[in-house]
Amino acid sequence: MSKRAAKLGELKTLVTRAFVANATAPENAVSVATALIAAEIDGQAGHGLSRVPAYAAQARSGKVNGRAIPRATQTAKAAIVVDAADGFAYPALDLGIRELSRLAPATAIAAVAIHHSHHCGVAGRSVEKLAELGLIGLMFSNTPKAIAPWGGAKALFGTNPIAFAAPRRSAAPLVIDLSLSKVARGKVMVAAKAGQAIPEGWALDAEGRPTSDAKAALDGAMLPMGDAKGAALALMVEILAAGLSASQFGNEASSFFDAEGAPPRIGQLVIAIEPKAFAGPSFIDRIEALLSAIAAQPGARLPGEKRLTGRALAKAGAIQVDAGLLGDIEALAQGAP
Repeated sequence: MSKRAAKLGELKTLVTRAFVANATAPENAVSVATALIAAEIDGQAGHGLSRVPAYAAQARSGKVNGRAIPRATQTAKAAIVVDAADGFAYPALDLGIRELSRLAPATAIAAVAIHHSHHCGVAGRSVEKLAELGLIGLMFSNTPKAIAPWGGAKALFGTNPIAFAAPRRSAAPLVIDLSLSKVARGKVMVAAKAGQAIPEGWALDAEGRPTSDAKAALDGAMLPMGDAKGAALALMVEILAAGLSASQFGNEASSFFDAEGAPPRIGQLVIAIEPKAFAGPSFIDRIEALLSAIAAQPGARLPGEKRLTGRALAKAGAIQVDAGLLGDIEALAQGAP
């Protein structure tokens, strides 16, 4: 797999052009490009530039409304509902974060429910934006079906990411970001494309049998992390993300990966907490003491630290991108399907 160096400014312009050339409004294209490049920098390639061709195809087909304008409605003193209008999730999340940054300092806790939404990418980045403002952030999103209920054999719940971020005194926020399958479904997709086997214990085939065949796993169901506990958490996220936002549950949503079918219309819930309203100014001191105790143990590391390595490398102004993928994005920017 050959790589090409891409300057970040030029890359953002290129990806934005690719979306604009594929039925996406310029402001939405900028929001999506920014999120995908940030994921790439953070080492989350499955949520990064590899999504550009599929997203563009969905915008062309109308499965995603690239010209959607998200709308926010305040339904209570500390509650906002954002209609993503079948558009990309990132503009709706941008709007939701702005609303939370306005409400939470005054109300101590505020929440945004986003409906008629789409793939949210790296959920940790959304809550990290809140932590950069001194707030605690929590986010839940459901996704199209991938995990069977515990004891069942058919996919029903999504991989349903949960993300958390807390501010720190003089360091990047603490970020915890995890999906509820035993491994990311993207790893199975990569193995399927490469014709490689996967370890048993990752997934079931369509008949509910453990499988090491990646293609059979994609037709079956992922196993949840923590077994029954993970399946229970996946159910919880379905209720918080889709139930509260009046969105489609995972078993009702269409795929994020192709341009077939109706919009997925899944949901997200983002909660912002003003820690000083509860713990006063001592909150940061207490957090730093806890994190220092973790760091003091040989071999221990804090969750989310790997993302900082990629950001440090990106400070030079360029990143390495798969040459074939970059070529595909360049073609999309020229209007090629």
